[in-house]
Amino acid sequence: MKTVGLITEYNPFHNGHLYHLTQARRITDADYVIVVMSGNFVQRGAPALMDKYSRTRMALACGADIVLELPVSYSTASAEYFALGAVSLLERLGIVDYLCFGSESGNPSSLESAARDLMEEPPEYRELLSHLLKNGKTFPAARMEALKTISPLTGDSILSSPNNILGIEYIKAIQRLNSSIRPVTIKRLHADYHSAGLSSLGENAISSATAIRKTLLKEKFLTNLKNHVPEAVFEIMREAYGKTFPIYEEDYSLLLNYKIMLESKTSLAQYTDITTDLANRIYGLNTQGLNFPELARTIKTRQWTLTRINRCLTHLLLNLYSENFKTYNMAGYAQYARLLGFRKSASHLIRDIVNKDNIPVITKVSDAKKVLSGIGFTMLQEDIFAARLYNQVVYEKYGISVKDEYTHGVIIF
Repeated sequence: MKTVGLITEYNPFHNGHLYHLTQARRITDADYVIVVMSGNFVQRGAPALMDKYSRTRMALACGADIVLELPVSYSTASAEYFALGAVSLLERLGIVDYLCFGSESGNPSSLESAARDLMEEPPEYRELLSHLLKNGKTFPAARMEALKTISPLTGDSILSSPNNILGIEYIKAIQRLNSSIRPVTIKRLHADYHSAGLSSLGENAISSATAIRKTLLKEKFLTNLKNHVPEAVFEIMREAYGKTFPIYEEDYSLLLNYKIMLESKTSLAQYTDITTDLANRIYGLNTQGLNFPELARTIKTRQWTLTRINRCLTHLLLNLYSENFKTYNMAGYAQYARLLGFRKSASHLIRDIVNKDNIPVITKVSDAKKVLSGIGFTMLQEDIFAARLYNQVVYEKYGISVKDEYTHGVIIF
């Protein structure tokens, strides 16, 4: 029996994701696909367009066998820690043979070479990186320039493409955790990750999640998306449209402004990724009248990327503290496997994971305290709060009451 792991957001699930899932199974000859998926908040520092249970249904309907939630402390983290959180979870399951991810490169050797250089961090790389950061470069730009200097064959495209970056971080995480999981990459088709327009290729077109989100925000209806997502996904979207989705950053604007008003310079610097300099900048701004995206753009400077700012604001909104995050990292990253859904035909895999006893498996939140350490329970409390906040915004926007984490059962397909 072989199992392949996928690390995903499915925000929302589209034809490119279906291609990735089916090709991952084919290329690795895997019998089962285990998905680690971000919950209600995602890595670019934003709420998911649709709640995690709806996206779990999409994944199961399109061929995934098990869907697990990536804890929110890692789902909203930088690429390095997003990868470490997700890979640590897959590793501790004890049954995953492969990790399959999409990349713009499609060349595993070039990604492994870049990962090796970044893991080793030779002195010339560290010196150049430090120099570039001191001169105002953002970390991604400085890292790309430093790596290209010490390893000219790497090329600009490796660290300038988001899926390549994540792929490199997955490989680094596998090496850092001394995992036996084997990385496999699939070349990304057609749409660029940041492509803002829908593909014009007709039926079964592959458009980026960015394009789908922007289309929904602009057009306020679903019809134009029918060719860009699998049929089962479109039906789930149609059922939920205008009831529980779509959800956007703007929907959190009032909550975010209220949260900022409660904070001081000192307290702002306690949240994950918010430095003292960034805390001073946030505190010194007049945020009145600014929605979430406007506030992020106002805070942004040459020193910080917009995505970094969005993540920081999300950490602030969700009460994600840097001290807790450091504790999780020292304790081995993901502290539990939270089961969101599974296919009946894969139920024996869950028993296998439980029997291996490498990681607590959470099927009922009400029972979690019995099996989690204090660190694990603190991590889970963050997930519960994030879900409550998301559900509250759904209610305020659509007037629909959503089941909380204690009453929403695991989805069985």
